[in-house]
Amino acid sequence: MVPRDLLPELLNCAREYPVITLTGPRQSGKTTLAKAAFPHLGYANFERPDLRAQFAEDPRGFLAGFAQGAIFDEIQHVPEICSWLQDLVDQAPAPGRFVLTGSQHFGLTNQVTQSLAGRTAILELLPFSRHELETGGFLAHDLDTALWSGAYPPVHDRRLRPERWYADYLATYLERDLRQLAAIRDLSLFQRFLKLAAGNVGQLFVASRLAGDLGVSNKTIEHWTSLLEASYLAVRIPPYHRNLRKRLTRSSKFYFLDTGLACHLLDIKEPGQLTAHPLRGAIFENWVAAEFLKEDANRGWRSRLMFWRTYDGQKIDFLREDGNKLELIECKAGQTIIPRFLSPLKRVSSLMTDREIHPYLVYGGTEERTLNQTRILPWNRL
Repeated sequence: MVPRDLLPELLNCAREYPVITLTGPRQSGKTTLAKAAFPHLGYANFERPDLRAQFAEDPRGFLAGFAQGAIFDEIQHVPEICSWLQDLVDQAPAPGRFVLTGSQHFGLTNQVTQSLAGRTAILELLPFSRHELETGGFLAHDLDTALWSGAYPPVHDRRLRPERWYADYLATYLERDLRQLAAIRDLSLFQRFLKLAAGNVGQLFVASRLAGDLGVSNKTIEHWTSLLEASYLAVRIPPYHRNLRKRLTRSSKFYFLDTGLACHLLDIKEPGQLTAHPLRGAIFENWVAAEFLKEDANRGWRSRLMFWRTYDGQKIDFLREDGNKLELIECKAGQTIIPRFLSPLKRVSSLMTDREIHPYLVYGGTEERTLNQTRILPWNRL
């Protein structure tokens, strides 16, 4: 098993809370991590219809078989289990007693927070980070291969063909998860929405633009985008709103949580097609965004990632705020550093003289250095 960066925080929480809830997309490695971290616990997978039936018929009897604790997998199928666990852990609140995993965010998280408030830590496990890929010996030697192959564990630790795996993953998502999350009548129209969404990574999210292209309402686009977020397939990054005497945009930016899936939706069938692809820069920016999101998730933190853009076109790809410290991050997929790449960082830094500013440029090359007080980071050492 590839060592997961979330493991230290997972074990820390297990020493503090009677219940740990581990969420994230399907196939991100939740079950593998839970079993490796807690080999002494029993295990039940609620994907199995027979176990769901057993629990529904006799919840008390079912849980009595796991009195010493258990890993309960895919609990979105039996969200009512949270109410039963509340009573159990109130009677015997030993830390690390139960580990719950699930792949659907909305209903699952709502049920967990309502029934197990104060009793559970909620952690997110996303696909492999760059660091995890490197540790496991799976990090690609070139950027285009890294963007194209994505970061889902089965693609790498089982050496599967990315183009085949992502096609099957998407088909499973459409046929199973979507039917559980929402009744979508026209799956072919939703597939068109997915492809259009992939073509808009790194751009401001404007529901009306997508709605016009698809001939549906803004409300439908908002609903479908929420489904992607609920499934941990996509995310909207909020803008930075601090008043800098500029008219700042209020729209969010849209990204997929895995560039391999985005490339599949864009019909990019091999890494070589990325070299001259018009969206290569946006896909690289998406990859950087996903890396920062994974870093925060692996530390058990809420995402700190934002962006900055004014109505007159001035922008910074990403910002991260930590007290008085502010990181400014620009992304460039090319391998050559051009001084003008640093201009947005310098311009925004000059507006924030009351902050401790740390400017970064993440790029597609291999040399790490500092230029004009900006740290230059290669993609493979982010």
